[in-house]
Amino acid sequence: MNLFDNTQKHTQELEALIASADRAITEENFSYLMDFYSENGSLVVKDGLHVHGKENLKKAFSAIAEFFNHSLQVSQGTVKVIFGEDCALVLAETILSAQMQDGTPFNTVRDATYVFKLIDGKWLCVIDNSYGTSLLKS
Repeated sequence: MNLFDNTQKHTQELEALIASADRAITEENFSYLMDFYSENGSLVVKDGLHVHGKENLKKAFSAIAEFFNHSLQVSQGTVKVIFGEDCALVLAETILSAQMQDGTPFNTVRDATYVFKLIDGKWLCVIDNSYGTSLLKS
């Protein structure tokens, strides 16, 4: 399959996939969320802390939900997709909001980077880095 023959279709698929994953995070449906990741997918939890594999991803998302007082809301703003071989680099404006345990609001926008791979005809996230290139500044 040549991705370059129909980049618009693949871009729409990836945007819909990311929106579904955002809903799963917001709803804390982490079992469903794991369907979006490859078996050994990686998640950047924070600078210097990366987890790999679905079981560890699920635990990390549960801990993140706890940290954000089970109120984390996730959505995407602008999204750009760059294709190469059977992979897609997704650059996304990730919008996060939550009510922290002490009652203070948390609101931020991150320039995220995600890497998806087309595996058996299905796009799966292999690297989930909501911090994007800001990791270079820390």
